[in-house]
Amino acid sequence: VQLQASGGGLVQAGDALKLSCTASGRAFSTYNVGWFRQAPGKERDLVAAISWNSRTTYYPDSVKGRFTISKDNAKNTVYLQMNSLKPEDTAVYYCAASRGAALRHSAVAWPDWGQGTQVTVSS
Repeated sequence: VQLQASGGGLVQAGDALKLSCTASGRAFSTYNVGWFRQAPGKERDLVAAISWNSRTTYYPDSVKGRFTISKDNAKNTVYLQMNSLKPEDTAVYYCAASRGAALRHSAVAWPDWGQGTQVTVSS
């Protein structure tokens, strides 16, 4: 599946931003989707993931309660709503897709990737 991320931008601390990940190709409804972020000099970390049927989601403690992932199979799109943004949320955000029962936390477990979208949060 091919993915395209969009929606990044420059915001102030405390603001909200909504990212979109649109997929092309068939059977998107059978894919899990994850959002990762990578800041300069740091590893690519998972910040949200949703199972293919939207029954399971995952968030690390760093974003729990602030970020919400949702999946619209009819539109082949996954969204990441980010509220109460902090300067430490500044990074390039990537969406990725995988198949299988588990939501893997490691980036290497996700075979399909979109291009990144920059999110910058100023203090």
